[in-house]
Amino acid sequence: MSGRVGDLSPSQEKTLAQFRENIQDVLPVLPNPDDHYLLHWLRARSFNLQESEAMLRKHVEFRKQQDLDNILSWQPPEVIRQFHASGICGHDREGSPIWYHILRDLDPKGLLNSVSKQNLLRDKLQNCELLLQDCEQQSQKLGKKVDQILVIFDIEGLGLRHLWKPGVEFVQEFLIRLEANYPEMLKNVIIVKAPKLFPVAFNLIKSYISEDTRRKLVILGANWKQELLQYISPDQLPVVFGGTMTDPDGNPKCLTKINYGGEVPKSYYLRNQVKMQYEHTVPVGRSSSLQVENEILFPGCVLRWQFASDGGDIGFGVFLKTKTGEKQRAGEMTEVLPSQRYNAHMVPEDGSLTCLKAGIYVLRFDNTYSLIYSKHISYTVEILFPDQTFVQKVEKI
Repeated sequence: MSGRVGDLSPSQEKTLAQFRENIQDVLPVLPNPDDHYLLHWLRARSFNLQESEAMLRKHVEFRKQQDLDNILSWQPPEVIRQFHASGICGHDREGSPIWYHILRDLDPKGLLNSVSKQNLLRDKLQNCELLLQDCEQQSQKLGKKVDQILVIFDIEGLGLRHLWKPGVEFVQEFLIRLEANYPEMLKNVIIVKAPKLFPVAFNLIKSYISEDTRRKLVILGANWKQELLQYISPDQLPVVFGGTMTDPDGNPKCLTKINYGGEVPKSYYLRNQVKMQYEHTVPVGRSSSLQVENEILFPGCVLRWQFASDGGDIGFGVFLKTKTGEKQRAGEMTEVLPSQRYNAHMVPEDGSLTCLKAGIYVLRFDNTYSLIYSKHISYTVEILFPDQTFVQKVEKI
């Protein structure tokens, strides 16, 4: 049995009745506590009555903390309205609302340096509540229950800048909130224009989404525009996605409904908005250097770093060792990322590198040019692995 209204086993019907009885005290504060809604929580916990009740009660507290009952009247800060890269546009063939995310021109560093993480999270929660409101309106319009949404991820242009650690951590935090407070909301997540880097990005977030949600991921290939029409009627799909929908002025991107992001001007930046935390702090003496070795076991991994210096600027470059088991000078190694001096004592630096071959990659902090001053370097280095399941899917596209 599916665990949905009209398709419940006798045991599931009994559990639903007991669930409703157990949560009588919080029913009045829930948005629409019909059987469809309550079954979302039961399915999310495989009809375990105790776990479903605990999950729902935590959500009630979360609703109070985030003031979700009034969130639709909240006005996001200007920088979010201008540069977020998402939107609600149209309905699929079953009447479910469609939520678009556009990655190409999303500027995670600019947003997180310009507005609080709490406001960014609140913006996403507002979208969730808007989608649920749309579901309710569609239910009344169509005369049937609509309680799930379709998500389209356009990830063309996914690059290393999107793997910026604070940005990824924000996505992880949002996914935790989504899974905990909007169970069974997703019908499908359709991914279009997936690049080779996608398996690495997915591996960073997959532990934050349930196995059930992972099964709802659909990756479309080269004929994605035609394939989208299996889910969405042409008149409900923007022209740029293969449909016939336009804005009233004929714009094929439907800009009145979908924001495509953009680089956030630094005039929006708030000083010291993003607080960096580093795993290591070490001295680099005058006229010396520091080498940090990282073993890459197979091609396609991403090497990601963040660093700051104390005492002045510092040189930094990435090299690939030509011999294992011994330290090599910079001139004896293969230069992968040319060394240059960074004002990391003024602005923390971060970066990423896709490793095209296996080997020992050396992050080299260079203070050989300073004959007088030593420096202290604070840094964090990570190796990001691709998800092999999605590597195979992307390679087939």
